[in-house]
Amino acid sequence: MTTAQRPGEPVLRLERVGVALGGRPIVRDVSLDVAPGQVVAVLGANGSGKSTLLKALVGLNPVTDGSVFMFGTPLPRFRDWSRVGYVPQRSTVGAGVPATVREVVAGGRIARRRPFWPMTRADRRTVAAALESVGLADRAGHSVATLSGGQQQRALVARTLAGEPELLLLDEPNAGVDHDSQEAIAATLGERARAGASVVVVLHELGPFAPLIDRAVALREGRVTYDGPPDQLALGDGYGHHHPVDGPLPAWQAPLEVRPEAGGR
Repeated sequence: MTTAQRPGEPVLRLERVGVALGGRPIVRDVSLDVAPGQVVAVLGANGSGKSTLLKALVGLNPVTDGSVFMFGTPLPRFRDWSRVGYVPQRSTVGAGVPATVREVVAGGRIARRRPFWPMTRADRRTVAAALESVGLADRAGHSVATLSGGQQQRALVARTLAGEPELLLLDEPNAGVDHDSQEAIAATLGERARAGASVVVVLHELGPFAPLIDRAVALREGRVTYDGPPDQLALGDGYGHHHPVDGPLPAWQAPLEVRPEAGGR
């Protein structure tokens, strides 16, 4: 049974979390809290453990060390998954799926409905609002296979929003997506945060998401190297890219710089 979340308790809490895959540690000693309505960006270069950590929060990877609490409940005992929305990295949502965009987005209502019951008028309104929020209302009746990659990612976000989650977890929603779709997704997440939802979004760089990020958490080799305001995170000219720089390591492998006044966890 899911226990009640106490007033003021974090929506999500990680206490010295470690994740190992195939016996190899990928995430090490990560601790952080996410408050109600907070938007947290998890940043880092390729291979830093960002996606591995996010997948562990939804049970796709094992938590091998430490503890995770969802709404005050230890992750192994958490059952109220309708409160959590997860958007994976770009997937082939349109491959072999003879469904309309509206039908795909309506799948997000399943956790909110009784099994085998048809959609109610309220369900249909929620689906329509989710489509509108990501700019796909005019494509609702089209086959999802006809959408561009960016539009398919928007459809995945809309499907998650249709479930009306209180915590949104997104894994690089802007990866390989056109700029217009990035801006549409960022605007949608901003609206959800203003409505009280918490958001944890894995990003390679902030891009259009920068204005809505309250807090940045940077990972390198699975460890937190920065936790604080995004405008105080010194990324460096070569952050996330394979450009040569002075010194034995390229910037995307070097430790992230933290200004003294920013502090850290």
